[in-house]
Amino acid sequence: MNPIEAIYKNKIVAVIRAEEPAEAFEKAKVMCDAGIKVFEITVEKGCVLPALMRIKELGDTVVMAGGVITAMRAQEAIESGAELIVSPVFQTGLAKFCLGNKIPHIATVSTPNEAYNAWKARIPIIKIFPAKPMGRIEYIEDMLRPMPFLKLMPSGGISLDDFKDYLNAGAVAVGMGRCLYKNASLSEIKERAKYVLETLNKD
Repeated sequence: MNPIEAIYKNKIVAVIRAEEPAEAFEKAKVMCDAGIKVFEITVEKGCVLPALMRIKELGDTVVMAGGVITAMRAQEAIESGAELIVSPVFQTGLAKFCLGNKIPHIATVSTPNEAYNAWKARIPIIKIFPAKPMGRIEYIEDMLRPMPFLKLMPSGGISLDDFKDYLNAGAVAVGMGRCLYKNASLSEIKERAKYVLETLNKD
């Protein structure tokens, strides 16, 4: 499945930050066992890159490289198995690099002006970060009211109990990070992931 279509379909992107590739893989595996299929693995530290291919090999998953700012790191991530590049900022150089290499790219913005400029640059999904400090659900609603054509994925401070409110406000997906794994054992991470999917599928 096309990575962007997978995000639209699954709606939950598990954002994993880890110190070592084994840690990233272990967290992703238990989430995958619970049913989560789309992962953003933060790779500011290049040492985590080997986790991308291992997670991809779990099957029926989409693996994105997050925290990418430079074209060099983007290239390393692509070579390591990343199917999509996520940047913590919006910068045209990286957008052009991804477009030229025919790999989907999600840029991160905070303001309506930045979001509009990212949309004009043909960014298919725009990450809003940090969603909680910027105004939570109301901020997403306020941004979409005059620009309903934006495809927004809020992330940052989203909890197990309010993530669905962002989707109901018009977000196409949500990025969920520490709420899935902070201070949790692998079995607890799996249970949190199950809870998220159960909540997502409730009417």
